[in-house]
Amino acid sequence: MLVTKSIDEIRSAVKLWKRQKLTVGFVPTMGALHEGHLALIQKARKHSDRVVVSIYVNPEQFGPDEDYEKYPRNLDDDLKLCRNYRAAAVFTPEDSVMYPKEEKYLGIGINELNSHMCGASRPGFFEGVVLVVNKLFNIIEPDLAVFGQKDVQQFRIVEEMVREFNHSTELVMGEIERANDGLALSSRNAYLSNEERLKAPSVYRALSYLEKQIHDGVDEPSLLIRHQQNELEAKGFKIDYLGVFSLDKLQPVEKLENKGNYIIAAAVYLGETRLIDNILIENEQVI
Repeated sequence: MLVTKSIDEIRSAVKLWKRQKLTVGFVPTMGALHEGHLALIQKARKHSDRVVVSIYVNPEQFGPDEDYEKYPRNLDDDLKLCRNYRAAAVFTPEDSVMYPKEEKYLGIGINELNSHMCGASRPGFFEGVVLVVNKLFNIIEPDLAVFGQKDVQQFRIVEEMVREFNHSTELVMGEIERANDGLALSSRNAYLSNEERLKAPSVYRALSYLEKQIHDGVDEPSLLIRHQQNELEAKGFKIDYLGVFSLDKLQPVEKLENKGNYIIAAAVYLGETRLIDNILIENEQVI
């Protein structure tokens, strides 16, 4: 397994594979790998001949009061997992490689797709995500890239980036990996205390309840959403958002149409830990 911080070296490896008529899959991560990441690597291996994993904690997607400095990092353990899951290469660039010190004159703006959900509460976050993913796609030029459904707004925005910037990379969505009690796996779950960890699955239970009600015929779920918010707040959660959003434009939905693509999504704080989760309703009869 190749491990490199060098753009030239990872490009050379990918070009060699492509000359050999091998397809290249890509899984971008910020490290602190868990079963969710490993499932993405497995999915990439199913769809490609060689898999590149990037491990890079991107400073451009953290706000000034967020957890960039304390974000979990353990490169040695991550590399062992990548090797065990048969990644062909791991790209581990430093900030000076991804963002040379010269003054930047260009940036990326996002319209509409980041006006709600995580984009509303984390200004600049998705601009930072798109910036780094665009750079990584230009460096690696993968045939396909796998992103997790847990970050569904990120997936939708990267999907639009691929379309508008004419990348040739195919995007593949990996399902949310969950603990036995339903909690979506996340690197930030390590921040939870034992007591908080016991409460955390309540988020998924709230989303699952809303999903059931929608499938049972509820087409205006606002009262049910408010009830679930109250239930979570009574358990000690602070609600960032909880609602139903359109999958195409990521806008809040008051009334569900007869057939549609929707996201039931939440972001909450439990203590100092921010948790996100979602359930997709795609191309189904919902009312």
